[in-house]
Amino acid sequence: MIVHRVAKGILQIYTKAVCFPSEAELEVIGAGFAQLAGSPALNRVAGSIDCSHIRIKPPGEYKEDYYNRKLFHSIQLQAICDHKGRFLNAFVGLPGSVHDARVLRWSSVYVQQLYPPPGWCIIGDGGYPCLATPICLMTPFREPVQGPVQARYNKHLSKARCVVERAFGMMKTRWRSIFLKALEVKSTFAPVVVSCCVFLHNLCLSNGDFVEPGDFPQDLPDNNEMQHAVEPGDNIRRRLAAAVSAPNACIDALRDHVY
Repeated sequence: MIVHRVAKGILQIYTKAVCFPSEAELEVIGAGFAQLAGSPALNRVAGSIDCSHIRIKPPGEYKEDYYNRKLFHSIQLQAICDHKGRFLNAFVGLPGSVHDARVLRWSSVYVQQLYPPPGWCIIGDGGYPCLATPICLMTPFREPVQGPVQARYNKHLSKARCVVERAFGMMKTRWRSIFLKALEVKSTFAPVVVSCCVFLHNLCLSNGDFVEPGDFPQDLPDNNEMQHAVEPGDNIRRRLAAAVSAPNACIDALRDHVY
């Protein structure tokens, strides 16, 4: 009951921490991606997009739909992050067997053309299509590339794009007990848990708490996380842990940090 009450409270203030940037913030984000890429040509990048598999226990029915290509049951988390690894948008809950490109096409970002704004683009890996409409999405040239220009473009794009993989790794490192094994909750509640973790990840970053992403073996085939594991620790998580027995106090503490 406490977990559900706290989760409900977090979702009520979710958009205070997980939201699209303002016009002024976009300029900073674009400059940040250009720096990550090592090329000023990518200074109109507004975010990096990718999907990550969240391990769950097989649901009672349709469990074959949740069995992914990495050979475990999962739900998909699609996220767009900025140059610092802060999540700007998250879409979670589709079965693990759904391809990344289809997750994108079913997300509100794509259907409602929410992001990026005109004149900007987001970047993704080769699992996504290169798009001009309804949203602008830049992806690498397919291998083998045709000449040094395409190779150079792929190199710079990859250096900028990998920040989203790092963001996934940081979030999973913060809460290893949640992400290192199958979630101990119903499959219908799992997206809520993940959304709360996305919110808390952004809250930690906004308060200066950075961790190095850890090593999660189930994601190694796609190189979704960096492999320099450290033990996370920060004041925010300790305060939340101390307040977990009093959900109202926990929610008030979250609001204090957000506002």
